[in-house]
Amino acid sequence: MVPELVRTWAAGWAVSRRTPPPVELPWGIYLDVGSAGQVGRHVLPYATESVVRAAAASASVPDTWLKVPGEPAEIEPWLPEGWVVDKEECGYLMSADLRATHPAVPDGYAVSVETHDGVTFVRVHDETGAPAARGQMAVLGEATVVDRVVTEEAHRRRGLGSCVMGVLADEALARGAGLGVLGATDDGHALYETLGWKLRAPLTACIYRP
Repeated sequence: MVPELVRTWAAGWAVSRRTPPPVELPWGIYLDVGSAGQVGRHVLPYATESVVRAAAASASVPDTWLKVPGEPAEIEPWLPEGWVVDKEECGYLMSADLRATHPAVPDGYAVSVETHDGVTFVRVHDETGAPAARGQMAVLGEATVVDRVVTEEAHRRRGLGSCVMGVLADEALARGAGLGVLGATDDGHALYETLGWKLRAPLTACIYRP
């Protein structure tokens, strides 16, 4: 299950972030990101020493990333010189069987939904029109990849994250997707678990910084 979820996550991430399509390599998938601090990322469906070493050895440009389904303590000894684990960027691969929620919007807020080039954006604004929370997703057939779910500091603990996730789930179901996949941070992981999402694997983030 995990390798398939990793591939779905990588493909949806590329659509959501508007990067070129994933490139298949012997050890997994490569995404050409081209941003400051991340020129590209290798996403590995399997966490084995030989696969991690092969992907890492292929990198020659600083700020190339590896995303590996496995614990940091397991992955770190396999990294060649020049590679480090970035614990702040490590996270969790999660999935859920989506269900309709029709979430209530907290008082004082309004929700908008827009879709552009295959990416659906959910935004929450307060009474002044200021942004309060947001999230987006890319639907890939029967699966959707949820991305960039954020609640602004001043608006946290008001149910806005749950509202965004509920709207995204309803929008995905309306487009024929029944499976949700995402990569979560520590904070997001706790929220998603309360909404029925299941942890499938830890995600270790490694960066080439020679």
